[in-house]
Amino acid sequence: MAKTDDKDKTLREAGSLNPRPEGVKDELFVDSEFFDRRDLMQVRYEMLRRVQTEGGSVSETAAQFGLSRPTFYKVRADFEREGLPGLLPRKRGPKDGHKLTCEVVDALRSARDEDPSLSSERLAALVLERFGIEVHRRTVERALAREKKKPR
Repeated sequence: MAKTDDKDKTLREAGSLNPRPEGVKDELFVDSEFFDRRDLMQVRYEMLRRVQTEGGSVSETAAQFGLSRPTFYKVRADFEREGLPGLLPRKRGPKDGHKLTCEVVDALRSARDEDPSLSSERLAALVLERFGIEVHRRTVERALAREKKKPR
């Protein structure tokens, strides 16, 4: 049991723990020591391999591996573009602030360093004046708080 728990923990930390291992019905993953339905990267790779090398139907193969047809096509595109790292799931949505770029945050930090009494409303107005970007005062506060947490 400890070996299973350790692998679950490792897969979770790597972002490769399959959230629905019970959906994997492919014969390779049933009662196998090597093939592990909990390992999402392995499941996705085998699904792609099955279609590519054995000519399996996309719909049937995806279903056997507990995934949808659209997921198959996304995984295949990610794999073709990135190789094995493309098989790992990613969080959706923007990865960085799309309004407050590094340049804008640097300007905010400099303004705050020059005059610590500047309010977040005034800093938001400064961003609008300098960069033409309208931001809420809380966005400014969060950006500056993130900057304080970053190691330099």
